[in-house]
Amino acid sequence: MKAIGKFFFKLLKFAAIVYAILFAVFYWDLDGKFLYYIWEPLMIKRFDNMKRADNTMTPYSMKDPVE
Repeated sequence: MKAIGKFFFKLLKFAAIVYAILFAVFYWDLDGKFLYYIWEPLMIKRFDNMKRADNTMTPYSMKDPVE
């Protein structure tokens, strides 16, 4: 019985720590700040520098037929 109580206390302690971390993340909007200040600039830097074909230079006869 003592082992079950010890396990339950550890599980409760773990759940409280996870809850505190999630509360802090959502209370201060840390996930949104991460996306806005870190993720978005990285993605803009990556995808704005990609080489792309210029579709305005493709002759009209070479475009795919629309059905």
